[in-house]
Formats: sequence, C-alpha cells, structure tokens
Amino acid sequence: MRFELMRPYQIRDTIARDVAVVLPIGVMEYHGEHMGVGMDLLAVTRVLDRLEAEAPDKIVILPPFAYGAASYAVAAPEGSGTLHVDAGRIAPMAQEMFLGLLRIGFRNIHGLIHHQTENFAAGMPTDLAFRFAGRQAVFQFLESERGEGWWGRNDMQDYYARQSAGNDPFNWVSVHPLMTPEITAIYPFDHAGIGETSLMLALAPDVVEMDRLAANTAWYTASAVEATAELGERGVAAILAHLRRVLGV
Repeated sequence: MRFELMRPYQIRDTIARDVAVVLPIGVMEYHGEHMGVGMDLLAVTRVLDRLEAEAPDKIVILPPFAYGAASYAVAAPEGSGTLHVDAGRIAPMAQEMFLGLLRIGFRNIHGLIHHQTENFAAGMPTDLAFRFAGRQAVFQFLESERGEGWWGRNDMQDYYARQSAGNDPFNWVSVHPLMTPEITAIYPFDHAGIGETSLMLALAPDVVEMDRLAANTAWYTASAVEATAELGERGVAAILAHLRRVLGV
C-alpha cells in the first residue's frame, strides 16, 4: 500500500494490525558513466515494489526520501549528478516526520537505506541522521504523551521485561541497511561495480547502459563488466528474505 494513496479508514486499519510502515531512504550520487545517479534509492524502492506485490496488505510504503548526504568522496558535483545535503540539515526534518507518523498512530516504522551501509554498526551520515532522528522523535513523543519522568514511574518497573519481550517503545522507529553483513558475505558490496550494476540489471535495467562502461575510468567500476541480471536476482532474493524477517511480511 502506498501511503499517499490511502484513505483514512485504511490508515486506521493498518494501525490496528500493526502493519510495517517503510520509508525508502536514498541519495543522488555518481555511479559511473553507465548507471543512473539514483541507484542507491532505486535499489530500495524497486525491492519494495516486489515485496509489496507479494503482500500488498502487509506493508505501507511512504514516499521516498531521495536527498541524503551523498558526500563528494566519490566525485565532485560538477557534471556528475552528485547532490549532497548535509546530514545536520536532514536530522531535524526526519525527526519531525517520524514524530508525525507516531502521532498518526503508527508504531511499526522502518527506514531502509543502501547508501554507505557496508559498516552499518558504525554508521555513516545519512543513516545516522535518520537513526538519531528516530530516537529523538520517540523521546519527544513519549514525553508529550506521558509527561516528564515517564520512565521512572512505578508503573514502568517491568520495562526490562517488556523490552526482552519486544514490547519496547524504542522499537517503534528503526532504520535498517538494505544489505546485512550476512548478505554481503555471499553477494558483492561495491560502488557501481559488479554488485550494484547487477542489482540494477535485475531491478531497474532501464537505468543501466552497459555499452558506456568503456567511458568509465575509475577503479571502482572496473568489475562492472562482469555484471549480470542473474547475479542481481540472487542479491534481490537475499534482500527480500532479510526484509521479510525485519518487517514481518
């Protein structure tokens, strides 16, 4: 279900069923001469398209956020298409958005990101901005609803038991990488190389022009000549299995 198309009775139904609400997060960044600059976002949105087709009533997909902190580490913006927004600007907006979703009534909110997630435990600017925003939004919401000192009241004495059972308000908003370490152990994680190019050949072949590979001069695109849609589909299968678990679909 697409959030922007839903009517209020449908929103109330998904809240009652605790349906997962997913925000696709991406950036616009140079991915070689052969591939679209929206690769990181498309990897998320196109996988979610497939997940939605499997279980259309078990997932709500929010309009994607496309303007993350791409950084200029790969390429300067001039003529490359890289569009960078500082993470410090993103976090306050993301906090307001998550707070708004909590006020609507959602308690099963997920961000999904692919950009710079090879070491997700440590974090990178875009995912950290959204992860910080999610925590801040939950704190703000709880204090507005329950008042200051809500955690210290005696009726919260079973908090740790609730937490171990999964009933923790800090699980209301979470951010996940598209590809976990388990996936990257069996599928190549790279930047515009064989791994990402194969993903796009499987998910968005219209944004890949293999005949432009010769125009690439960067080291990180060298392996793209070996990309295939078949390899990409293996990656997609692993990603979908991961998302079914974390989203409960």
